[in-house]
Amino acid sequence: MEPVLTKYIREPHSYALDFYLKKHQGYEGLRRALAMEPNALIDMVKASGLRGRGGAGFPTGMKWGFVDQKTDKPKYICCNADESEPGTFKDHVLMERNPHLLFEGCLIGCWAIRAKVAYIYIRGEFYHVQRIMEAELKKAYAEGYAGKNIMGSGWDCDIVIHRGAGAYEAGEETALIESLEGKRAQPRIKPPFPAVSGLYDCPTAVNNVETLCNLPPIVLNGAEWFAGLGPEKNGGPKLYCVSGHVQKPGVYEASMHVTLKDLIYGHAGGIRGGHQLKAVIPGGSSVPILLPDQLDIPASFDAVVNAGSMLGSAGIIVMDETTCMVWAAMNLMHFYKHESCGKCTPCREGGDWLYKILAKIERGDGELRDLDLLTSVANNIAGKTLCAFGDAEATPPLTTLKHFRAEYEAHIREGRCTVGADWRARGTVAAAH
Repeated sequence: MEPVLTKYIREPHSYALDFYLKKHQGYEGLRRALAMEPNALIDMVKASGLRGRGGAGFPTGMKWGFVDQKTDKPKYICCNADESEPGTFKDHVLMERNPHLLFEGCLIGCWAIRAKVAYIYIRGEFYHVQRIMEAELKKAYAEGYAGKNIMGSGWDCDIVIHRGAGAYEAGEETALIESLEGKRAQPRIKPPFPAVSGLYDCPTAVNNVETLCNLPPIVLNGAEWFAGLGPEKNGGPKLYCVSGHVQKPGVYEASMHVTLKDLIYGHAGGIRGGHQLKAVIPGGSSVPILLPDQLDIPASFDAVVNAGSMLGSAGIIVMDETTCMVWAAMNLMHFYKHESCGKCTPCREGGDWLYKILAKIERGDGELRDLDLLTSVANNIAGKTLCAFGDAEATPPLTTLKHFRAEYEAHIREGRCTVGADWRARGTVAAAH
């Protein structure tokens, strides 16, 4: 499939308004959208089958259909650009190299739900991206593609770029809304959902960067074109982030017909250093592991679920045979215990507990009963928190124990790691390694 979203990202000045107008039919999708009734636009997006690219894969048109139109309150689009999931870096590429595609997508989304303001909530560490986006947004305003009387249509709509303070939890939609309102980024109790009571208690649709970037191509080429690019209910182009022990880590665009195996051995050049593949986390750090014999499947939302994991943010983390899975789980748990917002007790206390157990096993002081304790603590976090953070936090120990219990037992039995690794011979990293 020829790239749609990233076709020109390697060309100089691909981020500029002039480039976007010449190469991308820039803002033509918005022009056509403004000629449609908002409900017709929502129907088009529903027919395209566009699913959210942030992790859940929820149908975008359906989400917009939930936005309460009976109220006189303002409506909002909140673009979730707080890309913080380990192994995920696709939205960064779009914002840095093709920001006008996102602006146009935000405006189309606003027209569809009858909003007049779109907030782009960008990750705190993306300061350099924010500077590019703000400079380009200023040009869009000056040329009449945003602000008052957009493209002579009589319709007004603003785009506001808001940089967060760098918290993983702000990627959860209600925590993002709390942060936008100037409060601590913690999740809200649902219901009510944001479509009814979101930003400033007004109806709000929260959409991911990649999701919104798909809107201009849908309007330009039609719902049928978009749906036909991938398997049934998994249409359109998709960005995949391949990282870890591969020859060519990077962002790759393909239809969801592509297999996980093709992404790793084709696009990313295979496993580096002549090593063998050991395991893959297919959707960012928060989803279950897949083994090498499970990778010859389409990298689609549905196929990956059927294989026992989730596509999530499509951050594909590849681990070769030199990876100690106890160390990997401990490494991920360090991230989650640090990033817990602290609102829910199971997550706040359990994450630190899991990390301490994993660290004990990893440094060679573990006992066999620690494995049951690890499982018990993780199971008392999953499904018992306000947001999906708890499920994500419980996944690394549970999925590594399921597939690599022998490694845990070897650490405990021998008081050291038994996995051979070149980097370990060089004395890198402490503990049992």
